Amino acid sequence: MTIVLEAKERTDKKRSALRGIRSQGGIPAVLYGKKVENKMIAVSAAELEKVLREGGRTSLLTLKVGGQDYSVLLREMQRDPLRGELLHADFQAVDLSTEVDIDVEVRLIGEAPGVKDGGVLQQNLHELSIRVLPANIPPAIEVDISGLQVGDTITVGDVQTNGQFEINHEPSEVIATILPPQQEEEIHSGEQQEPGRPDAEEGRETTPEE
Repeated sequence: MTIVLEAKERTDKKRSALRGIRSQGGIPAVLYGKKVENKMIAVSAAELEKVLREGGRTSLLTLKVGGQDYSVLLREMQRDPLRGELLHADFQAVDLSTEVDIDVEVRLIGEAPGVKDGGVLQQNLHELSIRVLPANIPPAIEVDISGLQVGDTITVGDVQTNGQFEINHEPSEVIATILPPQQEEEIHSGEQQEPGRPDAEEGRETTPEE
């Protein structure tokens, strides 16, 4: 399925022009690439949000600018820290026959028996950097934890790539582990202490009773 996003080229760099784009439901953006002249563009904020919902941030897109189509990846995205609204985006034009490096979400699937036994699931890596052809970028890298017992780990070397991509991490890097349950040690002396003041208070200065 090809995801298409319409864009308009822009020439005015003034802040007033950027405010005008946003007031009309758009966001300023940039298109760049090795074989593409940098272009200042504007895209619909609603359409880009739709792309993110349906395809994810790593989706290969067809960006239409001035009657020309570009195969692009969304490389950078800025949001308002308070309202969460999109403010700016950078699109990189890519060659479909050339591999790219991109960060992809790690998604843990399944239920670990170790968690049912009281262990704590700890995820160390939430993204993996991979080298892949643009058309083969997965929406997420699924890692099955359904076989993990307490004390078990899954490393980068355990991930199945099926020859579709190469992982830019050391095989020994830990993706997830099941930590042992936290236990509070209780020390019992075996004796019942009577309430009140102790018979002897060694090491303390005391005053005789009158």
